[in-house]
Amino acid sequence: MLEARGWAAFDSRSPMRPFPIQRREPGGRDVLIDILFCGICHSDLHQVRNEWAGTKYPIVAGHEIVGRAAKVGAAVTKVKAGDTVGVGCFVGSCGQCEACRRGLENYCEKGAVATYNSVDADGQPTYGGYSNRIVVDEKFILRVQAKEKLESVAPLLCAGVTTWSPLRRWKVGKGHRVAVLGLGGLGHMAVKLAAALGAEVTLFSSSPSKEKDARRLGAHDFVATKDARKLGPRFDFILDTVSAPHDLNALAGTLRLDGTLIMLGASPEPMPLHPFALIMKRRSIAGSLVGGIPETQEVLDFCADKGIAADVETIAAKDIDRAYDRMLKGDVRYRFSIDASTI
Repeated sequence: MLEARGWAAFDSRSPMRPFPIQRREPGGRDVLIDILFCGICHSDLHQVRNEWAGTKYPIVAGHEIVGRAAKVGAAVTKVKAGDTVGVGCFVGSCGQCEACRRGLENYCEKGAVATYNSVDADGQPTYGGYSNRIVVDEKFILRVQAKEKLESVAPLLCAGVTTWSPLRRWKVGKGHRVAVLGLGGLGHMAVKLAAALGAEVTLFSSSPSKEKDARRLGAHDFVATKDARKLGPRFDFILDTVSAPHDLNALAGTLRLDGTLIMLGASPEPMPLHPFALIMKRRSIAGSLVGGIPETQEVLDFCADKGIAADVETIAAKDIDRAYDRMLKGDVRYRFSIDASTI
């Protein structure tokens, strides 16, 4: 076993603290990665604080990982030692079900192995990117073209692909009107990516102070959330990134004929939606969960080619708890990225 260092939560309320991790020795298809940066996702907070239930402590969160390949197994062909690589939300799947065969490992019918708070094929708990090193099967390794500002690349492994996947699934591009609800970690990437694909982008936000930033990020228009009901049918797609209860009926009312409301944010509470909000314009409501390995590689390559990255604030590991509290207050523009050298 390999010795590693992590930053772990031991219950839902106590501050996180250092935690020694035992990583497996790299096998023939494994890559040992020295982690450089790891983004902080809102789902990290949910799981660390057991808000979704099912958290297994101690938990080492983090699934927006960028690092260097330190050692590769003899059968590895995707990367070589010294390459810049990434790891996203999943580190294993059955590889045989229909979803896996389609490159949608995130929807594995037997259950994908999450990068943290999961159990691997050997029955061992998975520990994530709030760590200094990790061992991952090459199938779940991503190639990273970028060589600089890697702290800003890390969030693409979750926030990037989570917003990219529905944009590609619904073939969003020039001629489409897209609304994004919420300008946080997911929302700011949704604005950047939808605009880069050629769509006309509007940001919905309850914070008027975010209008200037929304336009800087690529939004063509800004609408206060409270004014949604005044708009009438306008959008082809809405990417809903808000992870708190809100008015779905008002949102749905802004969709045009055959428009689709795509849920990305995970509210801990159910939200009512009246059938007529969908029936009258043949509207649809859908959900989307991150993306598979091909889509993740695609968004990394697209962002590298277009010069797109997340807006981040880099922090030390000792400040993770404070970052969680600030995230809940909306006090980050727009993602925290942990410097793994501080773990």
